[in-house]
Amino acid sequence: MLEARGDSPEAKAALSDLCAAYYAPVFAFIRRATPDEDSARDLTQEFFARLLARQGIITVDPERGRFRSFLLGAVKHFLADMRDHARRLKRGAGQPIETLQPGTDTSPGSQLPDPNAPSPDRVFDRRWALTLLDRALAVLAEEHRAAGKFDQFEVLKPWLTGDTENISQAEAARQLDLNEGAVKVAVHRLRRRFREVIKNEISQTVNDRAQVDEELHYLLEALL
Repeated sequence: MLEARGDSPEAKAALSDLCAAYYAPVFAFIRRATPDEDSARDLTQEFFARLLARQGIITVDPERGRFRSFLLGAVKHFLADMRDHARRLKRGAGQPIETLQPGTDTSPGSQLPDPNAPSPDRVFDRRWALTLLDRALAVLAEEHRAAGKFDQFEVLKPWLTGDTENISQAEAARQLDLNEGAVKVAVHRLRRRFREVIKNEISQTVNDRAQVDEELHYLLEALL
């Protein structure tokens, strides 16, 4: 996160990567409060455009909180501003009020929230967790591709994602022309590396080792 501050090309690239990492959870949060997907995407783009234009990242102190928490607070403030703006427009904002003709109002009207739906905060946290996992998987895939072991990674990836219902370690051993003991060792090493990569992703948005472990625990809770 600290690398994303400043006007250097490296800082701009780091900031772009940071925004890309958090686009999905921000969109998921906004979508819960927006009647249609296109509007939600427009609002998400506007949020990040404002964040970048105002260099809001400069004000973030990782020692005082997590970037995840900062971003969630920022998007809540953004939506509140947009609602205030919409209310001002609805009141006319000093302009002559034109009466809509019957049948021309395309607003969705009042919608009752689904009592069984997860809260927007919960949606944001879960999407954040899934995004982190996806980024960690992408890092591992690239590492194995560079080492000439991408095929092995593809076979063993289900033990990282939990999709092992249709494959056993015996079957994986057959596909990789290894014995089951070697596959067990490979899976153990892959899981350990996966955890390291996830913690590295988290460490980019906090500045304290204890916070990394806390965020990792929070990530696991968000996935439940």
